[in-house]
Amino acid sequence: MKSAQCPIPKQRYDRVLLGHGSGGTLTQSLIDEIFYPAFSNPFLQQQHDGTVLPLMSQHIAFTTDSFVVSPLFFPGGNIGDLAVNGTVNDLLCCGATPLYLSAGFILEEGLPLEYLKKIVKTMAKAAEKAGITIVTGDTKVVEKGKCDGVFINTSGIGSIQKNLRISPKNVTEGDIVIVTGPIGEHGVCILSTRENLGFESKIKSDTVALRSMVMNLLSGIPNIHMLRDATRGGIASTLNEIADTAQVSIALDESKIPIEEPVLSACELLGLDPLYVANEGVLLVILPPEEAESALQIIKNDPNGSKAEIIGEVVKGTPGEVYLNTALGSSRIIGRLSGEQLPRIC
Repeated sequence: MKSAQCPIPKQRYDRVLLGHGSGGTLTQSLIDEIFYPAFSNPFLQQQHDGTVLPLMSQHIAFTTDSFVVSPLFFPGGNIGDLAVNGTVNDLLCCGATPLYLSAGFILEEGLPLEYLKKIVKTMAKAAEKAGITIVTGDTKVVEKGKCDGVFINTSGIGSIQKNLRISPKNVTEGDIVIVTGPIGEHGVCILSTRENLGFESKIKSDTVALRSMVMNLLSGIPNIHMLRDATRGGIASTLNEIADTAQVSIALDESKIPIEEPVLSACELLGLDPLYVANEGVLLVILPPEEAESALQIIKNDPNGSKAEIIGEVVKGTPGEVYLNTALGSSRIIGRLSGEQLPRIC
C-alpha cells in the first residue's frame, strides 16, 4: 500500500515576500528566476559563499558603495545602473581597470517582482557596457515599511596595470582643474521626479560609466595627479575634500563651469547652488598645466566628455580653501555644506 503524498504547490508570486529572504525555496526561486538569468557567468556558477577570482596585477583597487535613491526609477536610469556606474567610476578614479563587482540587495516586503526584474536587467546591461562582471551577491528581505523598495550595495575590484598613484596628495600649486561635463543634472533630475515638479524641459540623470574616457585619458596622459567623480555634494564638496587633503588652495572660474540652462533655471527656482548638486557622470581631473590641453582634447573626443571645460587651477593661498572668481569680478569662498542639500540622490 502506497503512502499518500501531497504535491508541493507551484509557487508563483508577483511581489517580494518575507519568505524570499528565508534562505529556503523562495530565496532560491529569486536567485534562479531573476538574478542568475541576468548575471550568469562562470564565477557565479561556482555557487559558493564567495568566488575565487584571478587577479592580473600586483596592485588592485577595491571600493564599496550603497545606493538608497528615491525614487527607484527616474529619467535617464534607475537604482540598478546607478549602482553599477557609481562603483565603476570609483574604480576608474583610482586608475584601475574595472574587473569584478558584488551586488547586495535589501528588498522590502511587497516590492513588485517586475520592478526587481527591471532593475536587475538594467544592472546587467550597465555592467556589460562598463566591462565589469558581477561575480557574487546577497539578498535580504525586510518587513514592509523598513526599506524604501530596494537598497543596493555594490563593491568593486579593479586592476592597476601601470605604476599609477592617483591621489589627492599629488595635487600641487599650478595644477589645472578640468570638469568632464555639465554639472547638476542628476541631483536636479532626482528632485524633480521625486517632487513631481514638472519642469518644461525634461532633465535626465547623467548616470554613466566613464570607462572609455578614463582609459583613453590614462593611456594618453601619464601624469594625471587626481581623478574624482563629483557625486554627493557636487563639485564644490569634492574640490573641498581634495584641497583639504592636499593642503592647497583651488580657484574656480565661474564663467567656465558648464551648466545646462534647464538645470541652472531649476536651481534658481528652487534656491539651490548647482556647485553643490550631485552628478553621476562627471569627473574632476587635476593635472600639470603642460598636460591640460592634451587631456581636454582626449576628454572632448569621448561622447560623454564633449562639453568638458578647464574650470580652475591650484593657486597659492590658504591651504584647504576653494574659492570662486565670479562673472562680476569678485570672489567668494566655496565652503563645505553643513548638512544635506538634497537627500537620497544616490
